[in-house]
Amino acid sequence: MPHINFEPGLPGIRGPMAFSPETARPLNDLVNVLLRTNASHPDSTLSEGERELIGTYVSSQNDCFFCQTIHGAVASHHLGDDDWSLVKSVKQDFTQAALSDKLKALLVIAGSVQQGGKHVTAEQIENARANGATDRDIHDTVLIAAAFCMFNRYVDGLNTWAPENPDLYRYRAQKVAEYGYTHEDHYMPPS
Repeated sequence: MPHINFEPGLPGIRGPMAFSPETARPLNDLVNVLLRTNASHPDSTLSEGERELIGTYVSSQNDCFFCQTIHGAVASHHLGDDDWSLVKSVKQDFTQAALSDKLKALLVIAGSVQQGGKHVTAEQIENARANGATDRDIHDTVLIAAAFCMFNRYVDGLNTWAPENPDLYRYRAQKVAEYGYTHEDHYMPPS
């Protein structure tokens, strides 16, 4: 049961966002820029699926079920990972996952951010660059990881509800791909 009263039936971050639309708008704007916008940053080489995968990984490290599941579903949708096997392998041991060396190097950085920003080392940055990451990729990875730590703590700090049914997350992933992250409720399939 959530720690405060939310509109019934809104899972994860949807409850707090409906409770506080004035904070939902800038949070949604931030996540849309971080996870969906690539054209405005032509020096970024990260796809939407890779951006979602970074958020998924950080959320799994923070043990946030809702965020790792919804963003894993969106990553899977973008990457054509219908059975979520890539997402599962990233959460278990990304060093063994079928990923580019660049993305593996960026996930090392994301994991360090998740532990605390000062855990990011110059060697990690140089390794990411050596594997093809741009400064924009490194910047965005750090900001995605930092933002997801905030989102994860927002969701779990208020003890929000998270559905178990993977079909609900798949449905939401399709809506995110179509509409982006909005404070409108495209979350649940029509009853």
